[in-house]
Amino acid sequence: MFRNDRSAQAAMTKTPDTVNPGKINSIMEGTSIEGEIKSDSNLRVDGRVKGTIHVKGRLIVGQSGSIEGEVVCHSSDIEGTVVGRINCQDLLSLKATAKLQGDINTKKLAIEPGAVFTGNCSMAGGVVKEMDPVRLRTEGARVEQPAQAVR
Repeated sequence: MFRNDRSAQAAMTKTPDTVNPGKINSIMEGTSIEGEIKSDSNLRVDGRVKGTIHVKGRLIVGQSGSIEGEVVCHSSDIEGTVVGRINCQDLLSLKATAKLQGDINTKKLAIEPGAVFTGNCSMAGGVVKEMDPVRLRTEGARVEQPAQAVR
């Protein structure tokens, strides 16, 4: 009458994956939230958030989006404005329209030309307090000299 099917039992006892890449929570333009946001999925911010954001998936800050506070996420694409600290477990991508003021702790960082970043960055290791080209070269990082202004 009852079968002892191990695959069926395993499927029934398996805990669901908490991060659902197909689901995106969205804070639309014109919406303002103050407080703490926690999401087991992805989050897109096109409005304004003041407070703490914890996202187990990807955080997307649209061009009209702004965040003031602390962000903890798996990965992030920023096109808007963020003022505060970001702790990103994988890739943090600053798009050309991004404005970020604060400290970053991430595994990987991508910055497009045009993006503005003011603050400190730590990538899978110690924090470099100041962007000293000599120190960065001795630690194995690639440093490009800023372009000279054309007059």
